[in-house]
Amino acid sequence: MSGKQFTVLVTDKVSGGSLNALLEDDRFEVVLIDDSKDPAFMEALKTANGLIVRSATKVRADMLDAAPELSVVGRAGVGVDNIDLDAATARGVAVLNAPAGNTVSTAELTMALILAMVRGVAEADASVRRGEWARSRFKGAELRGRTLGLIGAGRIGGSVARRCRAFGMDVIAYDPFLTDEKASALGIERADLDGVIERADVISLHVPLTDETKGMISKASIARMKKGAFVVNVSRGGVVDEPALAEALVSGQLAGAALDVYENEPLEADSPLRDAPNLILTPHLGASTQEAQELVASEIAGAVRAALADGDLTPALNAPAIGGEALRRLAPLLELGSGLGNLACALAPGGVQSIDVRYAGSADDALKPLTAYVLMGLLKPVLGNDQVNFVSAGHLAEQRGIKVARTQLSEHSDYTEYLELAIQAERGELRVAGALLGDAHPRIVRIEDYHVDIVPAGTLIVLKNNDVPGVIGRVGTILGNHDINIAGYHQARLSKGGQALAAISVDGDVDQAVRGALLELPEITAAIVARLA
Repeated sequence: MSGKQFTVLVTDKVSGGSLNALLEDDRFEVVLIDDSKDPAFMEALKTANGLIVRSATKVRADMLDAAPELSVVGRAGVGVDNIDLDAATARGVAVLNAPAGNTVSTAELTMALILAMVRGVAEADASVRRGEWARSRFKGAELRGRTLGLIGAGRIGGSVARRCRAFGMDVIAYDPFLTDEKASALGIERADLDGVIERADVISLHVPLTDETKGMISKASIARMKKGAFVVNVSRGGVVDEPALAEALVSGQLAGAALDVYENEPLEADSPLRDAPNLILTPHLGASTQEAQELVASEIAGAVRAALADGDLTPALNAPAIGGEALRRLAPLLELGSGLGNLACALAPGGVQSIDVRYAGSADDALKPLTAYVLMGLLKPVLGNDQVNFVSAGHLAEQRGIKVARTQLSEHSDYTEYLELAIQAERGELRVAGALLGDAHPRIVRIEDYHVDIVPAGTLIVLKNNDVPGVIGRVGTILGNHDINIAGYHQARLSKGGQALAAISVDGDVDQAVRGALLELPEITAAIVARLA
């Protein structure tokens, strides 16, 4: 295990008693500052490697700019609306969340709201407290035999489905990722979004806030619902058009609704929701149980520890998923990818416009992380180590207009693990390839049409030369005169007497004077120096 020390800043009153994954590891120092507006918070942030927040702290670009050592932000909960994912990705900061810890608490709150909504519990309670006994006003509805329409059938939606089926409800669900197998296991029927909106008696929302989901429960969609339907939202504020919902409750199009989340929190004093009838409002209580707070704190503490200490970014929302075990297993392949990226950066004829990362091998989970390592190797020589890492590489490539493709190749005839980069640059194309020998030893095996055998490490000189006698000796003499030791010399040619390529691994750096001396040889037509990972 690494002996490196890490500092993790924890705020927003995250349950400190559940941070044992960090507190019990002597590599970690945990700094607890409950209020992110405290000046001590910004001071501590300057040296923090990790940050754990709930929903109160807004992690924006300016906060990230003030944290040069930060590499991980953990959200003790599901939603990350309070974290600027684009800014974090651009800075190479992994964003993690804790999606499992509040599943039961949120599902149970959903059930509580559904039951209270269809039986008018809140208004009945208020009526009795006013001294009334108006039983006839509170004729509710049974859940048995009615249809629950889920929009989102992930962990929480699936948990709600199981509970509602226990009440005798039929369940239909819209979720782009819901498979027939999962639907069958949950005992629910798959439907499209229109089907859920038009058929359900009770609609329950369990979706993130995205451009696609913002305002999805709109005036138009409410008009297509059954007259007298119910809507409950414990997912994210902004998914429901709040003025349209209030209007539908006043008109009687909806029989009732229940909201735990809002577009703006706290709910504004002049919100039309405050005066809408048959509406239950709760102050974002989905994860507000003792058990849930402990579980999400424990979950995110473990995720942050694994990310910092082991490089395990499996739960990261803005990076290719790769766990600590996968990272160790794929290490030789990732080393090869980084080295090929370095080589491609040096050899590309002009600015890179597109890159296709092609892989043939046995690791089904390799291509995405492998692409990230290739891009790291490609971009670091230009942008520097501070900007480019596993998280930021894809974003930085996109930002620079580099089109990135990934291709899974069929089995290679010569190598069990094979990686090829096909690059389109301003002045032409480039192809380089590598392989693992014995599944553990990375080698560069192809530069353009030339077959080579090079360890992707250290400094590499790539020469193009005419295939005539004496070239290797003269190149060796020049390098020796400059006190440069040759670690490996590989000469390849396509035909006798034609153009050849030499790939020379050397110890130490090669400066412009050495390159100039090599180019003075009449046989040498090109000399490029690459510093490999």
